[in-house]
Amino acid sequence: MPAFAHVTAQPGTAAKGGYTVINFRVPNESDTAGTVKIEVILPTDHPITSARTTPMPGWTATVTEAPLAKPVQRGGGTITEAVSTVTWSAQPGTRIGPGQFVDFPLSVGPLPTDTDTLVLPTTQTYDDGRVVAWNQTADAGGAEPEHPAPTVRLTVATADEDQATPVAAGTGTDTTARWLGGAGLVVGVLGLGLGGAAVLRGRSRGGDS
Repeated sequence: MPAFAHVTAQPGTAAKGGYTVINFRVPNESDTAGTVKIEVILPTDHPITSARTTPMPGWTATVTEAPLAKPVQRGGGTITEAVSTVTWSAQPGTRIGPGQFVDFPLSVGPLPTDTDTLVLPTTQTYDDGRVVAWNQTADAGGAEPEHPAPTVRLTVATADEDQATPVAAGTGTDTTARWLGGAGLVVGVLGLGLGGAAVLRGRSRGGDS
């Protein structure tokens, strides 16, 4: 199976503890059938409490929550329920046809902080009844499995990364604006000085006559 036919999570990285939008890219690998259902399973050992979909013409999205078998402590609180599955079902006349793909956006968070990898097993159902489970994980250093699960690598955002954009903006735009403002003020002061000198010269000539 070619790699481009895999169901994948885009982008492949996100910051721990934050919110992000994951796009589940679903290519249709059949030459004759179309994809009519996508179901994503969210991990219960690293629970996510919020998942929101966006309206997609021709598709109905369902977010299902379930109690956790083992409550999780996070941020000073206890999590007893989390999102378990998100399902997109095609309405009549809608499908992902042969040679096509569709991105299914999902806003999720807060992302877990106790793992470096978020594995999201996904099931793809075709209108001819075929079901493909993208739920395999590769061993460290091993070859990619035949049906790899969509995966997001979780990273820790550093303070330097968080401050990089504001500092750059302040250094470029604000400094330039302040320099131009200061230059304008200097020009204005010089203009007033020259004008005053001209008035004094005029009065002096008037007195002499």
